[in-house]
Amino acid sequence: MRIGIYTLPLNYNYGGLLQAYALQTVLERLGNQVVVLDRDLHPREPFWCRPREKAKRVVRKYVLRQPGVRVFLENEEAKVYPIISQNTRHFIEQHIHSVMVHDTHRLKNADFDALVVGSDQIWRCAFHDTKRKLYDAYLAFAKSWKVKRIAYAASLGTDKWEYNAEKTERCRQLIQKFDAVSVRESSGVGLIKDHFGVEATHVLDPTMLLTEKDYEPLFLGKTEKSDGKLMSYILDDTEEKRKIVDKVSAQIGLNTFIVNAQADNTSLPIEERIQPPVEQWLRGFYDADFVVTDSFHACVFSILFGKQFVVIGNKDRGMSRFESLLSMLNLKDRLIDHCENESILIPSSDLSRAQALLEEKKIVSLNFLTKALSTWN
Repeated sequence: MRIGIYTLPLNYNYGGLLQAYALQTVLERLGNQVVVLDRDLHPREPFWCRPREKAKRVVRKYVLRQPGVRVFLENEEAKVYPIISQNTRHFIEQHIHSVMVHDTHRLKNADFDALVVGSDQIWRCAFHDTKRKLYDAYLAFAKSWKVKRIAYAASLGTDKWEYNAEKTERCRQLIQKFDAVSVRESSGVGLIKDHFGVEATHVLDPTMLLTEKDYEPLFLGKTEKSDGKLMSYILDDTEEKRKIVDKVSAQIGLNTFIVNAQADNTSLPIEERIQPPVEQWLRGFYDADFVVTDSFHACVFSILFGKQFVVIGNKDRGMSRFESLLSMLNLKDRLIDHCENESILIPSSDLSRAQALLEEKKIVSLNFLTKALSTWN
């Protein structure tokens, strides 16, 4: 079967890249030909695009004299993006079978037998800057196609309904055409039922359908050993989070190492924003004895690699992702959201029990995929 995966654009986000790689790998192992439908995250824009937004920036920069305001932000980011993402782009070129799609409506039905939407926060409103992009996440571009439509581990990113009435109705119409729907968070099951009238299955993130042994060939013998035993992977850096990392390091007596760059920090020199390779990030979990993170996928890979960890709740990026995963695996004591005391309570929950629960959920998730691909409505 010829399958197209429709997920968020491939960029320098480790979790986003690895979930696409994992879903592609699993679908190929089931005997399919797979391509990931990528889109340009930072296309260059004519100067007349976004006139209202740019007019506001002109006022802020030249009238209000606000520092750091960039009138032509989009084109500046388009210029630096290839530099920031050079290492992750290499991973995409080497390991993900992708095709750049500049206009989804130019895709052809004849090239596909099935389209799989997911995973990651593909159904989160905030991640789509136009209605068309959101509707394409429900396969609006293929609404008249004769193909199998499957949502695998699609995430709404939150346990609150973010769609307005117009978007709810349009997406409700589009999701009715799907042959099978699954979501990554348990809260998503109820939201999809309540607002779209569709039954959804709760499944694992695609990265969890593979094992540590599946990922090891990507980095063993190809990357340098990490310089430390406590891996710190913080997406939204704050003083409080740095304090938590330092306290954990002091309590357990492990040296800290950091893998990621602050790629989104536009105040930094470009060379400090270059994201390290995906392979080096994976190597971090292999080498670490303990992980401190605010990332959903770093939480996932800590579990996959059997490493002790704590995850700092990341409310801006969506808490339901953490709560759903950790509750499912009886690891809720791994979630912390503040640093008021002098010490951090190091969790004691059983990782071996979590691994057993993970294997049970993996069976459910793989069964969903195989059944969805084999049954035509």
